[in-house]
Amino acid sequence: MNGIDKQRAMLGGIPVLARSAMAFENCAEIDRIVVVCRAGEKAEIAKLMQGWGIKKLHAVAEGGETRQASVFKGILACGEAEYYAIHDGARPLVSGKVICTCIQNAKKYKAATAGVKVKDTIKIVDSSGFIKTTPNRSELYITQTPQIFEAKLYLQAMDNALVENKDYTDDCQLVESIGHKVFMSPSDYTNIKITTPEDLKIAEALLKLD
Repeated sequence: MNGIDKQRAMLGGIPVLARSAMAFENCAEIDRIVVVCRAGEKAEIAKLMQGWGIKKLHAVAEGGETRQASVFKGILACGEAEYYAIHDGARPLVSGKVICTCIQNAKKYKAATAGVKVKDTIKIVDSSGFIKTTPNRSELYITQTPQIFEAKLYLQAMDNALVENKDYTDDCQLVESIGHKVFMSPSDYTNIKITTPEDLKIAEALLKLD
């Protein structure tokens, strides 16, 4: 997180990672929680989750070299399930409403991701820095998490990526690669990802407004 350790960074007196886990802990439709961490941090993460009352913690798994590899390890650690909900630990302000709505849409469409419409005009720029075109803003969304998929569908996409030696930076792309559409489930603009010290300050301000 560019100098911020989401495991230890505090937001409203609670570690960012723990606050993210709490949102899923409090969701009745979530049965198990798996946390994927860096090598050598499993015991520390497990202690953190226990200390903040995350009773649904099922496993802590060490991540891989890429985001996709890390998610795969988390899925394997989770074991058999009907649906997988994949969430960035650095999005601690996700609401229960956003999670539940995304679950409902995933059950309906087999694949759904939280997201919000873009507010700014977006430009496509060439390698020289010049504007090539302006996409229709009404069709553009900022993709967030959770991203929720029917387990059978997700495992099929995972197997396909491994066979074709493909590495995707987004789980929606992974599922789209086997021809399945992903539904854009309505989210909140407050569901930000904390990656910089500035993001943490914004999150603190948003928390005070809640």
